[in-house]
Amino acid sequence: QVQLVESGGGLVQAGGSLRLSCAASLRTFSRYAMGWFRQAPGKEREFVGAISRSGTTYSDSVKGRFTISRDNAKNTVYLQMNSLKPEDTAVYYCAADSTGWGTKRRLDDYDYWGQGTQVTVSS
Repeated sequence: QVQLVESGGGLVQAGGSLRLSCAASLRTFSRYAMGWFRQAPGKEREFVGAISRSGTTYSDSVKGRFTISRDNAKNTVYLQMNSLKPEDTAVYYCAADSTGWGTKRRLDDYDYWGQGTQVTVSS
């Protein structure tokens, strides 16, 4: 059974940083494209960024502040979040795309999802 487990969320002041991790129980982890999404209260889940063999992509709202990386030896993808703003408050989810190609923005393009981790940014 595939599992994606996010960790690293918490409460941080505006301007601060957090690093989220997503550990995946995928046998061929390196072949998967991995995405990060977030969902704020009362809003739809939205794309944050993704990483694949073709590179990384970010939403305009986080570009220049967030960085996605991965360690294939540890089956883990990371989301480094700097210069956090109150509007970054949300539950953050990682997701896995088995096609492995491209950095996709649609929820439907991903096959597996984690349970999410809460990030709260205070002003």
